Amino acid sequence: MTSPSIPRSPSVWNSIGGLAYGGDYNPEQWPRDVRLEDIELMKEAGVNFLSLGIFSWGLLEPSEGNYDFGWLDEVMDNLHGAGIKVALATATASPPAWLVRKYPEILPVTAEGIRLERGSRRHYTPSSAVYRRYATGITRVIAERYKDHPALALWHVDNELGCHVGEFHGEEDAAAFRAWLERRYGTIEDLNEAWGTAFWSQHYASFDEIIPPGAAPTTLNPGQQLDFVRFNSWAFIDFYRELLAVIREVTPNVPATTNFMVSSATKTLDYFDWSKDMDVIANDHYLVAADPERAIELAFSADLTRGVAGGDPWILMEHSTSAVNWQPHNQPKMPGEMLRNSLAHVARGADAVMFFQWRQSKAGSEKFHSAMVPHGGRDTQVWRNVVELGDALDKLEQVKGSRVESRVAIVFDYEAWWASELDSHPNNSLKYLDTMRAFHRSLYLRGVTADFVHPSADLSGYDLILVCTLYCVTDTAAASIAAAAEGGATVLISYFSGIVDERDHVRLGGYPGAFRELLGVRSEEFHPLFPGASVTLSDGTVGTVWSEHVSAGASTDVLATFTDYPLDGVPALTRRTVGSGSAWYLATLPDADGIDALAARLIEEAGVTAVTKASPGVELTRRRAENGRSFLFAINHSREDQAVKADGDEQLSGARFTGVVPAGAVAVIAED
Repeated sequence: MTSPSIPRSPSVWNSIGGLAYGGDYNPEQWPRDVRLEDIELMKEAGVNFLSLGIFSWGLLEPSEGNYDFGWLDEVMDNLHGAGIKVALATATASPPAWLVRKYPEILPVTAEGIRLERGSRRHYTPSSAVYRRYATGITRVIAERYKDHPALALWHVDNELGCHVGEFHGEEDAAAFRAWLERRYGTIEDLNEAWGTAFWSQHYASFDEIIPPGAAPTTLNPGQQLDFVRFNSWAFIDFYRELLAVIREVTPNVPATTNFMVSSATKTLDYFDWSKDMDVIANDHYLVAADPERAIELAFSADLTRGVAGGDPWILMEHSTSAVNWQPHNQPKMPGEMLRNSLAHVARGADAVMFFQWRQSKAGSEKFHSAMVPHGGRDTQVWRNVVELGDALDKLEQVKGSRVESRVAIVFDYEAWWASELDSHPNNSLKYLDTMRAFHRSLYLRGVTADFVHPSADLSGYDLILVCTLYCVTDTAAASIAAAAEGGATVLISYFSGIVDERDHVRLGGYPGAFRELLGVRSEEFHPLFPGASVTLSDGTVGTVWSEHVSAGASTDVLATFTDYPLDGVPALTRRTVGSGSAWYLATLPDADGIDALAARLIEEAGVTAVTKASPGVELTRRRAENGRSFLFAINHSREDQAVKADGDEQLSGARFTGVVPAGAVAVIAED
């Protein structure tokens, strides 16, 4: 349940020529002479877009009701003079000390009852009426002051909502949770039914008896847990909408967004639910330096961001020029990696490349986080990389507004993620993303691009649809997936899918519940695997995490069986012809070779082809403009020159493409 959406404003792209380039700018950290130098450096780098004022509340309003905008006025004027557009923040991501001192009740409280103190950032609960009053107040003051400023192109509402603290257990949060539940269910009887409170004598006589799920003697009610996650996502949306309403009132024609944290590790907020309130989707993404396949994780996250954006161009609001400061070991990026990372995001739909931050801080928690202007200044490789990237983006102006091509869909649902990883499940080591990431990796290595789509999305345009661990699914979504198979798509559904409805109630009659009829299979019992254990399939595939006792109907073909006791001879991979398409079922998590072999079969049956032919180590994506012009991105992650089959003009060099992408380099070919 969400509060009503606020109508969208015009596109931010209307005021920015070409691809946007820049980052978070924090001039309040620096004296005036450095700020003036910044303008000249921005011109040298080709910067045309900056986020401004994100953490500046304490300086803009140093004491209650007393404002100091002189420095920000000057910065806004200087940026406009340099032709640089601004995403101006509401400055609400970090409450000033005077506000917390006066109203300590705005601070977040953990499940253990610990109040998290100031001295960091994001130290507020979105359900606090006091904080909302002050946050909307400073938002209005900033909006009124800069509503007509020619540099203003976008509102940056708060910052990384849900980061650090995603659940809130204070008294005001509990009251807001109860009110949300009453709006969702209407009556306490309906809530009791939804949560199954007849079990363990958890029955409630009124909404007043309900508290957020906190520290308890043993496992908590899963319906309560799932609704609490939903509530916290909604609480942030509701807070965002309250700030957005002020912005819309003062500047109805200026678009707004907030920066998501879409990645393969962030599940606090339902970004598909949020997307309808964004004029443009913006995302922050950071590599995990220790991940040897971090380029594949980047592709996963960028594809998911594009999915949240509904395929529209999006803003990469933050990433890093080199090392970050918050991982256990913060290594710098490898030679050429910053350019490859940046253009990989562009290849997968980003029309803006931005960094945290413009100038590397000399003090504070993030002083060792890399920036566009490093501690060493202009005479550094990082700065030369920044200038090189600016030049590259300038040459890719024609790419702006084009869309990524894909005929493969991966169904993604945050509610299924939340519900599948609650406790008291058959395998509490199961991770929602395991199978999904394995298939995405195989597609990536084959040069096949995939769209991430919500279960409620229109699936009719896809030839291959992967449904991985969709544990929680509505009747409507299950019917849509079945209809896609009937209509001609190849649909694969993995283990632990269709098990429960949206209330987390088991679909009775045998697993996989909502998909039993579509697949023509029925499971009576799960056989989850212990950590380190595996099963072998009749085709040689090795499976981990999961197995189950599957029986197949007469219309279902068994393609592989388990070979280990007690499931020897039991179907592990099945296929059923459905209408003009097919429905496959996978009852384990195959190893990399098994996933790759299965992906090859699915791709062949669906008639999906790679973007083009390329040597190993080359990441391939294609964007196509409305006029039909196509742009092939070929990113060579290897240390050797690699061949790519393509004809056209290479945009970064301005020369005819030779068919070879140099080691560690990127080619963008405007195809003939």
